[in-house]
Amino acid sequence: MSYEISQQMDVKGLICPEPVMMLHNKIRDIGSGEVLEVVATDPSTQRDIPRFCEFLGHELLKSETQDDTFVYHIRKA
Repeated sequence: MSYEISQQMDVKGLICPEPVMMLHNKIRDIGSGEVLEVVATDPSTQRDIPRFCEFLGHELLKSETQDDTFVYHIRKA
């Protein structure tokens, strides 16, 4: 599956609940179907971001760990 990143959000260094709160605000600003890349360092995002997507109906396209960084690609519903 190929897609283009529309927006990026860097929340490295922030801890729960800030990354998800910022994600909630940012996702409102992008159009339906656009893809947001989120880069975080808080391990709790591995739990919180998939739950956020499931609860609000957004599609989690990618969730991976790169060294001590977590990268997520989320398509807005």
